[in-house]
Amino acid sequence: MKSLLNAASKFSLLACSITLLVIFWRSQDLMPMLLASVLLLSIPLYKLSSVAKQVKGNRKNAANKYLLSEQQLKHARMVADPLADNTMQNILGDWLQPMVDQPYNAAMHGTQWHAIACVNRQFEQWASNADIANWPPEKNTLDPAIAAPLQAYLQASLALPDWAEPAKIERAETLFMEYGALSCSLLFCSSLPECYVLPDLSAVLHAAGQLERHTDHRIRATAAMIFPVMMKGGLCQPDGSGVAQILKVRLIHASIRNLILRGSPERAMAHFSQQIRTLQLNDTGNLFHTLFTHGWNLERAGLPCNQTELAYTLLTFGYVFLRSMRKLGLALASEDEVAFLHLWNVVGHILGIQRELMADNMQQAEVLFRQMQALPSSEHISPDPRPRLGQSLILSMEQVIPFAIFKAFPVLMTRYLCGKNNAQKIGVNQRVSWLSHSLFILFMLLVRSVDTAVRYFSPGFSISRFVTRVLGYHFMSKILLDQTRPLKLPEQLLNQVQLTIGTWSTDPKTPRWMNTLETKMTKSGNWNQLE
Repeated sequence: MKSLLNAASKFSLLACSITLLVIFWRSQDLMPMLLASVLLLSIPLYKLSSVAKQVKGNRKNAANKYLLSEQQLKHARMVADPLADNTMQNILGDWLQPMVDQPYNAAMHGTQWHAIACVNRQFEQWASNADIANWPPEKNTLDPAIAAPLQAYLQASLALPDWAEPAKIERAETLFMEYGALSCSLLFCSSLPECYVLPDLSAVLHAAGQLERHTDHRIRATAAMIFPVMMKGGLCQPDGSGVAQILKVRLIHASIRNLILRGSPERAMAHFSQQIRTLQLNDTGNLFHTLFTHGWNLERAGLPCNQTELAYTLLTFGYVFLRSMRKLGLALASEDEVAFLHLWNVVGHILGIQRELMADNMQQAEVLFRQMQALPSSEHISPDPRPRLGQSLILSMEQVIPFAIFKAFPVLMTRYLCGKNNAQKIGVNQRVSWLSHSLFILFMLLVRSVDTAVRYFSPGFSISRFVTRVLGYHFMSKILLDQTRPLKLPEQLLNQVQLTIGTWSTDPKTPRWMNTLETKMTKSGNWNQLE
């Protein structure tokens, strides 16, 4: 029936068009000719409008099938990571609950602090995927009460999921190698800013080391996971390091939860209505003590580092990166986008994230991302940590940009990639001179126009790619891989990172003259020896 109606509609449009053309041809008067012309032009416009409405309706219907129920998302805020949480609970045991009306005395928990220090020292031995598969080594003097839970944790979580596809993972690794320098710019201007949008997630980040005073620590810790995950063989090869780094991060999340809740999430949920009171802390220089005394409201914020927050963060590294590439006119092929999301879903599995909170394509990712951002949250947290986090990130970028004309670029690019509303939530609403703002708009319009036109003759040409590579170099050299503060990675892995960056020194997709200009704005020679 539907096909018959479409056929009838097309026949009617054709007949009407022929009739109007005859009127136009036979008429000698100007008015009928004009009227016929208007009517003739209105037919395709009406048809285009109908098609646009139909496409919009189809997209809406397709998006609806990806929607998670409100109950699912609310439940995810009260779920953490049972495997990692039980591991830390078995290692730390029950905490002696301190008096809330007295200054906190860290000595009363000496056993727990010692156990946490022992676990952190073991991380140094987890340099590769083979290391964690064969851990502990033969000559291991670690207390069996700590070693046994750690070994059980590693053996239970190091395998890739059954649905992992090596071909897609390999393709995503190749994309990272092709866009590595550019991806650093997107990490700073879109992925990390979007991480700060959720108030409860920002509260955890703020508690984990006064992040606004140590912005580069968060950035560098993020890079310490991204590089091993995305480099060749990071997830699938024994000599890769991606799985090892992810399992470190997963256990760190469990440690943060145990410290903030002063025990296991299971115990905290059993006393759901009781707010965990903030304790007075005289020594604020110790991260673990800061987390332990921070306080938490379960009813308002859910569990720290819960499933929703973990899944949301995962989307900032996969979906937000791909969305930003689209906005810059550098959209990947749809199959490449799927491969990129697939790799990050495998990461999510190893990180302990539930499969139903992951997205397999961009449309599903967009729906899920918007749902998570729209969840009721603790926006009344006072003081709101988000503006301080966002402003500190912007300041870190501005300080390393060597060109005065580009100093306003981080603010303007973050607003462009994240949207004005989200940028405002994280405090990226600084006043920018009308000249800088006008130049940025003109620049983006010019870049998109020139890139689109020139690619017909030179497919690899892209001013947008050129600019973001230059900025990415300066972000890497001054923040991520500052030689005075090397990444906290095993030496062998750090060398691999340096070699990987060395392959980004020249962009094979651009003309020689653009590479020459890029060298003048970065450095000559190999990038694996960053300045």
